[in-house]
Amino acid sequence: MRVREISEQEVYAICTREESHFFDRKACGIRGAKVQKISVALANADGGEFVIGVSDDKEEPDPIKRWNGYGSIEEINSALQAIFEIKPSLELRYEILVACGFPGHVLAVSIEKSGNVHSTADNTVYQRYGAQSLPIKDPQKIAELAFAKGASSYEDVILKEIPAELIVDSSELESFLVEYAPKIDPLEFCINQNLLDFKSWLPRVASTLLFHPAPSGSVPRKCGIKITRYETKEDDPERDHLAEQITVEGPLYQQIHQATAGVVKLMESVQIWTPDGLKSAKYPPESIWEVLVNAVIHRDYSISDDIQVFIFDNRIEILSPGRLPGYVTVDNILDARFSRNPKIVRTLNRYKDAPNKDLGEGLNTAFQKMKEWGLKEPIISEDGNYVKVILPHTPLAKPTEAILSFLASHDRITNKQAREITGIKSENLVKIEFYKLRDAGILERIPGLAAAKSAWQLTSKGRQEVEKYK
Repeated sequence: MRVREISEQEVYAICTREESHFFDRKACGIRGAKVQKISVALANADGGEFVIGVSDDKEEPDPIKRWNGYGSIEEINSALQAIFEIKPSLELRYEILVACGFPGHVLAVSIEKSGNVHSTADNTVYQRYGAQSLPIKDPQKIAELAFAKGASSYEDVILKEIPAELIVDSSELESFLVEYAPKIDPLEFCINQNLLDFKSWLPRVASTLLFHPAPSGSVPRKCGIKITRYETKEDDPERDHLAEQITVEGPLYQQIHQATAGVVKLMESVQIWTPDGLKSAKYPPESIWEVLVNAVIHRDYSISDDIQVFIFDNRIEILSPGRLPGYVTVDNILDARFSRNPKIVRTLNRYKDAPNKDLGEGLNTAFQKMKEWGLKEPIISEDGNYVKVILPHTPLAKPTEAILSFLASHDRITNKQAREITGIKSENLVKIEFYKLRDAGILERIPGLAAAKSAWQLTSKGRQEVEKYK
């Protein structure tokens, strides 16, 4: 049984680390049944870590006093025995942590996501949801979990042509481990997290995507992000509509940040009519970020294609290679929990500024922010062997409301302008909206204009009506 001495700074980091989908803290008086509960929950979800001998925030407000480990190594045996009694057996690693000036021995356990469905001694199946270990009692849900467990992940494939040193000595891994606690050697981290095969010490796809300086040239699949700007609203753009294209490559954490910056850069050129006039098309940055993060962490890396981001005049489309995994469907995607790439998800979550900090809430945030910005919600679909997410620049307001809001600060409106501010593609359907307002005595066609330059203006009654939009 390995015993490792750590520093006071590492003690503080563990005692203050936020409990999450991947981490939990337990006092050393925990019963064997609860040890099994957290172990099973992590194995049935995405894997993770827990320590025994560190109280949670509610039990002890003072972070330093939370460290209160076992009096002797022998006392830890009961907790380990409880873990080893779980059937089928779990894939795990553990060590004993001690620190000068701090009481007792703390057990640190790291558990891998399992290919089996595990239950505790009383036959209860648990799964990790956020910072909770919750029971699954519905037989159908247990069956769905078993189905999901059968999916293999390309992130586990061993890459025989890549020396482990390219991962272990990489600047990205060095930067990542600066904030990691307890402090750990890069090689030891990769072995403990199963990012290197512990038999051959060769890198897995996950470690290469995360830490290799140039993963696109090392993984035998395309694994970058391609951002394309089309100056059109058409569903099937032509070559003449192509304005600019950016390819983003590198470690996944850097990809997410660089791709977000690339989308923002290309969005600066998109000018559209809004109720306030001709403006740059604005989307909630949280929605763009969360959809990109979701695409990076959940895509199928066995498919040789980049994530595609298409920026149109009236929408952003993100295509992620691979269909929805396991039991996830378009209908339950905001509630279902499944990670095709648990090692990638878990490691990105350990960055100081984790892109997937609020695990499981990313797409929910994207939906909420679109609503807060007065835009219609994202559209999620499966398009062939891809998951497509569309962020439409279409207002939630009714078409007539959008038209009147525009006329509150403009003296006229054309059919083209109305199509842009309402999101309606058809000229004839926009005419129907104009006719509704005409019949209500609110709009009138501006006389003397040629048919090609036809426009509408407010009547005296209409001018009174739009006062509420000012």
